[in-house]
Amino acid sequence: MTDISQDPHATPARRIKWGRVLDHAILIAGSLFMLIPLLVVLQTTTTTDIETIKNGPELLIGTQFDDNFMKAMFKASGFSGENTGTSMLINSMILGLGFALGKIVIGMMAAYALVYFRLRFATFAFWLIFTTLLLPLEVRILPSYEIAQKLSLLNTYTGLIVPLIASATATFFFRQYFRSVPEELVEAARIDGAGPVKFFIDILVPLSQTMIAAMFIIMFVFGWNQYLWPTMVTTEEGMYTLVRGIKQLTQDLEGTNIPEYGRANMLALIAILPPVAVVIFFQSWFVKGLTESDK
Repeated sequence: MTDISQDPHATPARRIKWGRVLDHAILIAGSLFMLIPLLVVLQTTTTTDIETIKNGPELLIGTQFDDNFMKAMFKASGFSGENTGTSMLINSMILGLGFALGKIVIGMMAAYALVYFRLRFATFAFWLIFTTLLLPLEVRILPSYEIAQKLSLLNTYTGLIVPLIASATATFFFRQYFRSVPEELVEAARIDGAGPVKFFIDILVPLSQTMIAAMFIIMFVFGWNQYLWPTMVTTEEGMYTLVRGIKQLTQDLEGTNIPEYGRANMLALIAILPPVAVVIFFQSWFVKGLTESDK
């Protein structure tokens, strides 16, 4: 009888790497811990508001998910009846996309001027732009609001987006990215007769796709979650964003009405989906945009 242990072609037994098992166990436990609040929110969207007040969060899934979804998306609240979940979702999407695209365009153009135009005070201008990161929105909220009011930008998409699209963060990342572009490419473009606009559109923009994707994720999520500025510039209910609308629903806690937990939590779940979808879709580009340096 042949001894299997002496067979040179036998497959060696795999050893369990307990260190890797422990790492995965910690990651899974951390993920489950972070998912608990989301599961609680999901459970409250399946029960009536009275049951939620009476029993609190439970492990059992109710049957009111469809009803809460219809109320969240199509039932109007407030005085005007214009701020349905659908309209607030559209407003948030316009704010997030306009916020991200505007910051990317402004940041790319500013970085292009700082890197490729021989400006005498380019470095000083860059650091002046960069120091604006030290000024949070709360510091400049009143001057920005006064300007928006004088320009009649209140309750408009222009007023929601334009005052916030200047971005030192995007300018910094695009500047660093453009500086890594080889000088040989710039010289070749000049020999081929490419002017500044053609070089920017035909060469730099395609090269910057991964960086654009990375900046789009950051700026879209940041714009989507804006609360203070939309609260300042929107007084008409038809211009409310999802974050503003959820806050309005939860204000019933301070009154005598029954808080609409199911509807508010359903809107919260809906508000989570677009940023998550953007992050998942651009995930690989996001990593490449922040790590790669070879052109």
